[in-house]
Amino acid sequence: MEKKIVTISRQFGSGGRSIGKAVAEKLGVPYYDKELICQVAERTGLDTRYIEEQGEYAAGRTFFSYAFAYPGPQDAMGGMSVSDFLWTAQRQVILDLAEKGPCVIVGRCADYILRERKDCLHVFVHADTDFRCERIVRLYGESERSPEERLRDKDGRRAVNYKHFTGREWGECTNYHLTLNSGVIGVDRCVDLIASLAEKEKEQP
Repeated sequence: MEKKIVTISRQFGSGGRSIGKAVAEKLGVPYYDKELICQVAERTGLDTRYIEEQGEYAAGRTFFSYAFAYPGPQDAMGGMSVSDFLWTAQRQVILDLAEKGPCVIVGRCADYILRERKDCLHVFVHADTDFRCERIVRLYGESERSPEERLRDKDGRRAVNYKHFTGREWGECTNYHLTLNSGVIGVDRCVDLIASLAEKEKEQP
């Protein structure tokens, strides 16, 4: 069966975002990452910076972060916490995008949200620590924190957020159709493998 929708979850620094964008270009389908954030912002009124950081990394927030993220009246969220309000809106945006047609969606628990669809290919991209450390320093520069600490922080928050909203373990291989080690296979080969699996299978004679 044709896998019209590709979801990509990834360890920080593994190249998952770059792989997702390249897969979308190769397949000629829309790519949703920053674009998804903008759609969630339009739907909720939440600040885009808040959505980008907290929509994937944190399950709960304080009143002060709530006030920064959403300056409107509290009852506009129907009594929900800001994290639940964001999750609900993000989930609906992902469901709507999937209904529109073939696409690639990076992060945002899309694998779980679309788990009941049969036309999805769920991928997890990972790599060893040395590969990811070198990559984040090369792409994002040095920081006061060590590369290893930056990896632990990002991935740790992703895991907590994923567990909170899905009840599943982030990165557990049984949650995905395909797991790829980009440090061993290479980013370009990962793109080719995902695209080949997502393309429509030829009819058997």
